[in-house]
Amino acid sequence: MALPGELIDDDGTFVSSATGRPLTKRGEATRRRLLEAAEVVFAEQGYHEASIVKITERAGIGLGTFYLYFDSKQSIFEALVVDLNRRVRHSMSEAMAGATSRLEAERAGFAGFFRFTAAHPALYRVVREAEFVSPEVLRLHYTRIVDGYEAGLRAAQQAGDVDAALDPATTAWALMGMGELIGMRFLLWERDAQGNPPAELDPAVFDAMTRFIDNALAPRATEGSAT
Repeated sequence: MALPGELIDDDGTFVSSATGRPLTKRGEATRRRLLEAAEVVFAEQGYHEASIVKITERAGIGLGTFYLYFDSKQSIFEALVVDLNRRVRHSMSEAMAGATSRLEAERAGFAGFFRFTAAHPALYRVVREAEFVSPEVLRLHYTRIVDGYEAGLRAAQQAGDVDAALDPATTAWALMGMGELIGMRFLLWERDAQGNPPAELDPAVFDAMTRFIDNALAPRATEGSAT
């Protein structure tokens, strides 16, 4: 089943969940304003306290216009999860471009993930609320990240960059969970003396995490091989 805000066709055309018709460039810009407003409103107030009126007021868009793009509060919430997922995966992929080994790609990918989550802490609250608001879209969020992750690990194992004894699926879920919890602890929860969150992950924390990952993924000598 297509979810609100999904891309259709290979040209990246968006459709309105209310009308089912492709959006114009102007329509895409309006839709983007609504999603940006929804990101703030859902993060600050939570799903149940948020409302379509609050979202449209923040976006500076008329209430009637909202229904040209989304048919309910739940539909824009689901579209927001899909949108955040697309953007965080893009941030990771962009950061990994040009990496010459899987371990280098891991470090770059996590750096991209933490840059995105530092700029968009709403990702944490919105995704967690999706467990209760839309379990289907929550599963979509995680599986889209893990599917690409698992494929990358399999390819790295074939190239000899990653321990061949590791199960790619389990490893992908474990690494994703590590990144999410490290980000929660050291980005979402951390505050300076003025109560402001950090603009980036502490380099010492990042180094400790990537050292752990390097040790976990590095190829191991097989029995009978030279040491």
